[in-house]
Order: sequence, then structure tokens, then C-alpha cells
Amino acid sequence: MINPVIFKISSLEIRWYGLIMALAFLIGSFIAVKLGKKRNLSKDQIYDFLLYLIPFSIIFARLFHVFVYNSSYYIENPVQIIQIWKGGVSLYGGLFGALLAGLIFSKKRKIPFYDLADVFIIPFSFGIIFGRIGNFINQELYGKITSLPWAVKFDNIVGLRHPTQIYEALGHLMIFIILIKLFKKEKPKGFIFYTFIIIYSIFRFFMEFLREDTQVLFNLTLTQLFIIPILIISIILLKSLKKEKLLN
Repeated sequence: MINPVIFKISSLEIRWYGLIMALAFLIGSFIAVKLGKKRNLSKDQIYDFLLYLIPFSIIFARLFHVFVYNSSYYIENPVQIIQIWKGGVSLYGGLFGALLAGLIFSKKRKIPFYDLADVFIIPFSFGIIFGRIGNFINQELYGKITSLPWAVKFDNIVGLRHPTQIYEALGHLMIFIILIKLFKKEKPKGFIFYTFIIIYSIFRFFMEFLREDTQVLFNLTLTQLFIIPILIISIILLKSLKKEKLLN
């Protein structure tokens, strides 16, 4: 396995995870600028929104991971709450933070929210590919024990495991390609955004069965329980967009 730490200076660690996520944000911003032209979003508007998006998404992704998934651990180890470079963020938490940033920015700048949402959800999906690669290097979010030939032995973890991080990275590559193709077509505003939520939620729901996560209710994990209402609401909102287009 790759050492998660690139190099260390005294107590300061430079990790692959942090470098990979920084690269994801950099590439994602270029993608957003290019896509934004189709929605009449200027480069300045894109970069101004990033000043909202990046801190909101990172903070909420971390807080969701800390207080929803691992609250007991971080209560005992509060110093580690800020050590985000070691990994440990929630995608749904990051998405919530991004939504909040989008709502605030769109209202402040009088920009249609769905223009921002449709443009930025594509680089967001692309960034998850990098995030899952970072998870793999950090040896976290691994899957259940398996005898498949591509099973991976993670350090200090019993048995050969499903490399679920790689499965998800490949899955998000496919989602990214689908969204790019849809973006080139004439779709109602918001269609790309809700399509991502629906596809990702279904994909993640089934991936949870391979992850080494604790089942909390009806043999479902906490994430799966979150997914169900999110998926239902997204489908309803997507249908409302189609009806609105027909009426117009």
C-alpha cells in the first residue's frame, strides 16, 4: 500500500489526501468556468462563488462525519476534529454545505440557483473520484472481507477486503461522463442537479452493502437511511421540473 504521508517536517505531515483534494478543487474550478459559459455565468462569478463553496462544503463535510458518524470517537479525541487532512469527510455533509453556499450566493448576487447547481454538481461529481482515491491511500472506507482476485489487504485490517473506494471512483467517473453528456442537451434548469442526486443515491445505496459499515435499522446502515428520503424528494422535484417545462 502507498504511504498516506508524502513527507513529514517535524510534527507537520504532508499527506496524499490533502494534495489530491487540492488538485480536485483546482481542476473542478476549471471545469466550472467552462460549463458556466453555457449558463451565462462569468469567470468572476464562478471564482467568487468558490470563495463560498469551498469553505462551506469542507466544513459541513467534516462536521457531518464527526457528529453524525463518529461522535463518540471525536468526543474522546476532540483535537482530531480539525485534523481533516487525515481523512474523514461526509459527501452528503459536503453537498449540504454546497447547497447552503449556493442558496446564499444566488440570493446575494441575484443569480438563478439552478444555474449554479447544474454547473457545479458536475465538477463536484468529478471531485469525488479524487476523494475516493484519497480514501484508498488513507486505507479508510474499505469494504467487507472477500475472496475475489482483486481483493486488497489493508494495513492492520483483518482479511482481504473489497476495494470499495476504487469501485466508487470508477462509478463516479461514469456518473461524471453521463452528466457531461446531459449538460450538452437542452434540459430544464435543475435537471442535471437532481439527476446527479438520484443516480448517486441509488449507486451509494447498493455500495453500502459492500462497505464495512454498521447496520442500524432493518439491516440498513445510517447512510442508507439518509438516502431513502433524499432519493424520494429528489425524484419528486425532478418530476416537478418536467411538468413545469411542459406547462411553459
